Amino acid sequence: MRAVITVLGKDMVGILAKVCTICANNGANVVEVTQSVLQEFFAMIMLVDLSSSSSSVTELSEELTAMGDEMGLRIHVMHEDIFNSMHRI
Repeated sequence: MRAVITVLGKDMVGILAKVCTICANNGANVVEVTQSVLQEFFAMIMLVDLSSSSSSVTELSEELTAMGDEMGLRIHVMHEDIFNSMHRI
């Protein structure tokens, strides 16, 4: 099972590191990541593999959302199947 993680907010040191640390602590393997800094704004999309994780998508989402709230970031985690269904033409 895979999930899509999006992160938006003001750019600051350590965003990628903190998100990746939470993913690693939850057994989520980062498969692919793309990030951009647009002036002072940070945007990132990650694809993570949760097949070896003991955590659910909900648990990972709650932990990342809490970290995002502390840092003033908007973080959203979505199961790959839901993402694919939303973007099917």
